[in-house]
Amino acid sequence: MRILHSMIRVGDLDRSLTFYTHVLGMSLISRKDYPAGRFTLAFVGYGSNPEHAEIELTHNWDQNHYDLGTGFGHIALGVSDIYRLCDNIKAAGGKITREPGPMKHGTTVIAFVEDPDGYKIELIDESSRKRIGPEMVSENVSAN
Repeated sequence: MRILHSMIRVGDLDRSLTFYTHVLGMSLISRKDYPAGRFTLAFVGYGSNPEHAEIELTHNWDQNHYDLGTGFGHIALGVSDIYRLCDNIKAAGGKITREPGPMKHGTTVIAFVEDPDGYKIELIDESSRKRIGPEMVSENVSAN
């Protein structure tokens, strides 16, 4: 099994596509209107399935705003130069809500950007990221 995509509802599809493609540098992989259902699905990403996971942007034609609620956290993107990327995002009109720096109680360098609908996107500098191997996960689970 693998992750195919994650779906978020957006109020203004063109505004969201501009953000994900121009500000974050993703590609528009596909876009299809469903007139009978009055919605459009657009898929964006840094590559397409099956090699890469995608983000599905769902636009319901009669809805221009969504309350984000408290259940959704964020989408995370691995990046190679977080400081330069954040400068580029700001220059492109993007909103950085947490400047790059080490995460609280850790060393992984992260930042947060907000999309036009208010969804949070975590940027993680891959060079500072430490992965926990399967043996560490099982040790941590059995210790708790």
